[in-house]
Amino acid sequence: QVQLVESGGGLVQAGGSLRLSCAASGRTFSTYAMGWFRQAPGKEREFVASISRDGHYRPYADSVKGRFTISRDNAKNTAYLQMDNLKPEDTAVYCCAAGYRVGVSFVSAPFYDYWGQGTQVTVSS
Repeated sequence: QVQLVESGGGLVQAGGSLRLSCAASGRTFSTYAMGWFRQAPGKEREFVASISRDGHYRPYADSVKGRFTISRDNAKNTAYLQMDNLKPEDTAVYCCAAGYRVGVSFVSAPFYDYWGQGTQVTVSS
């Protein structure tokens, strides 16, 4: 069992930056890929970014590519999402997820077994 707790959300002006953190419990953090997803009001949950267990593979959604950076520190059991040049359309609840399933794409929600509660990010214009 893994518990995930996000932090770092808030209100920021367009063009600003935020850094989200996802702290994981347990000793098996390094055995999971980590992902960030977001859901805006009235919209479906969407993939933002993910990172492989060793940190070498980091796919991003086209909408955030070049502005967001995902990383992880396995020694601290924490994943991060650095968000720069934020836009109003980035406003959403951001959730981190942990999982590992062979044969399932890790840019898709079904790959992940554990989810955090989410943190609100609001970008004003």
